[in-house]
Amino acid sequence: MRFPEDVPVLSDDVVTLRAHSLADADDVYELCQDPEMQRWTVIPVPYSREAAVSFVTEMVPDNWRKEYGERAWAIEVDGRFSGSVSLHGGEGGVGEIGFSIAPWVRGRGVMTRAAKLAIRHVFDDLGWQRVIWRAFVGNWASRRVAWKAGFRGVVVVPGGGSARGVRYDEWVATVARDEELEPQGNWWTVPELKGDGFVLRALRPDDAPRVQEACNDERTQYWLAGLPSPYELHHAEGFVESRKEPLASGEGVSWAIADAATDELLGNVSIFGMKKRMDSGSGEIGYWMHPAGRGRNLMTNAVRLVIEHAFTPIEEGGLSRRRITLLAAVGNTASAHVAEANGFTKVGVSRAAAPGREGRWDDDYIFEILPGDPRP
Repeated sequence: MRFPEDVPVLSDDVVTLRAHSLADADDVYELCQDPEMQRWTVIPVPYSREAAVSFVTEMVPDNWRKEYGERAWAIEVDGRFSGSVSLHGGEGGVGEIGFSIAPWVRGRGVMTRAAKLAIRHVFDDLGWQRVIWRAFVGNWASRRVAWKAGFRGVVVVPGGGSARGVRYDEWVATVARDEELEPQGNWWTVPELKGDGFVLRALRPDDAPRVQEACNDERTQYWLAGLPSPYELHHAEGFVESRKEPLASGEGVSWAIADAATDELLGNVSIFGMKKRMDSGSGEIGYWMHPAGRGRNLMTNAVRLVIEHAFTPIEEGGLSRRRITLLAAVGNTASAHVAEANGFTKVGVSRAAAPGREGRWDDDYIFEILPGDPRP
């Protein structure tokens, strides 16, 4: 093929995909100085202007001329180069997508638009049957683009990716020609919910020391036997980071219970189990409290706020749950009190269901609540 004459121009009312040119080199160079770009892609670091010139005048044109080479488009927004999107492979009707977006247009949905334009082109014009997306685990911006573009079936491939000689775990998902290029399932957010003297908010990295304190508490260690002992700071940091995955997968939402005056973490409350195939529309609630938050009725009130949010329809910003369950170990009277004070009904006992320390297995009380149940 001839470059750039034969590169198809793809456009909607915001984004244009076109051939790269030498005029893009300065913007490519600027984009590749971005820390996020360097962290999540395989570009050379440090990245020189000479590398940018080589990219737009040699690498991109050469790949377009290959039968199964990388088809890379420049993303243009408001007349300026703003990133790249590429598709490579295509053997047997299957290929892979890659993309990068400039800091100056992030947060505007540009990358999702560009990805959809490119994917639709290879499906409709080149006859591809499936496109594969890959990203290093932790690249939440890329994963959100993939979700919004209809990619589904996310799996983790340990050590599946590499950059500059280092192996990384990798997310992989696909979208097929006959599937909608639209989000599948929910990507939850963590709304701020205000109570009397406390706020429910998203967990932050600076909460980790307080999480560590709470999870080393003797009572917490006794009832949450799965916690490491001792519970170290890196465990707490991992817990905070792990709260992002349930949001992205639609599995659950976690809140920090924070003091309204100091913003200091006092506990945690979560809704989870929201993707059970045999029990759609349900969810389970769980919680733990920092010792500094006990004796103030905080957990009872925090759970009440979460219940109301969970029963609120999605179109009104809630989770649209139809039923919430709560498990409390027999003997954990504080946890059972929170359930009863919020109107949960005790429906049974699950015997030897809760693992304890040193091989102990506790019975669990099973509580349930429905939207129409009376609240104390």
